[in-house]
Amino acid sequence: MTTLLLHLSDVDEAGWARRYADALPGVRVLRQTDSFDPVTVDYIFVWKPKANAFDGLTNLKAVLSLGAGVDALLKHPSLPADRPVVRFVDADLTQRMTDYVTSQVTFHQRLGTRFQRDQAARSWKQLYPPASSETSVGVMGLGELGTDAVHKLKVLGFTVLGWSRSPKSIEDIETFSGEALDAFLGRTDILVCLLPLTPETTGILNYELFRKLRRKLDGGPVIVNAARGGHQVETDIVRALGDGTLGAASLDVFQTEPLPADSPLWRLDNAYLTPHIAAISNIDAGVSYFSRIIRDHEAGKPLPNVVDRGRGY
Repeated sequence: MTTLLLHLSDVDEAGWARRYADALPGVRVLRQTDSFDPVTVDYIFVWKPKANAFDGLTNLKAVLSLGAGVDALLKHPSLPADRPVVRFVDADLTQRMTDYVTSQVTFHQRLGTRFQRDQAARSWKQLYPPASSETSVGVMGLGELGTDAVHKLKVLGFTVLGWSRSPKSIEDIETFSGEALDAFLGRTDILVCLLPLTPETTGILNYELFRKLRRKLDGGPVIVNAARGGHQVETDIVRALGDGTLGAASLDVFQTEPLPADSPLWRLDNAYLTPHIAAISNIDAGVSYFSRIIRDHEAGKPLPNVVDRGRGY
């Protein structure tokens, strides 16, 4: 019998187990607290796996990751080196991320910080925001999430640019790659980070990068980070928001989560903070996606969306 083991932290593991049992008749669905022989486990479905998650799982066929990002999972000291890791790619999760990105970009394009400050000061100043077509949005990271975001931003009328580590071609979108980063930044008013977290992208959102952004938007350029906290140097963000190098920042992820109460980011009126909620892995979509993968793989079909461990995504 095919066996699926769930090893989930900070989510409703029991709820996921019930849904998987309904979706996969004939498959034995186990939770980490159940008694079982580890050598019988074929697939493990993980989110923030504990240190012992992979102990004894010598016959695994695949590791299934609830998250779209797998940087933390790849650092797990006991992750089997010779087993494929499948990441979550889903239209619902992608749409939720694009919802977040477009809401933040349009807020900043409409000079939200300026008008919030005017409201607090009871100051009536009719400064007209630029049209979307006059505002350049640069998206770093052109995977599933980034590609959807650039298309939707284009529909809203923005001038949209994309940058990725390796060359990508996207219809109707001007793209940059590799060492062309500075040219990309020099034409960007609002920078959106949707990169995977790798050694090369760790700390990429830093003061030196912020200084290279175009200074056309009233108040200064803006960053939006909905990728990973490891991308950003928060002391540099605080400095840039304070001295005008950045006009504003929307941050959904942080170097330490939850964000410590003594972080100066909390006190800045041009920092817009959300608690890592830009996109969530929906249980309906997740069970449907991975159940189909298990059925197909048992029928001899290849696994989709397998992580390239060398690249980190």
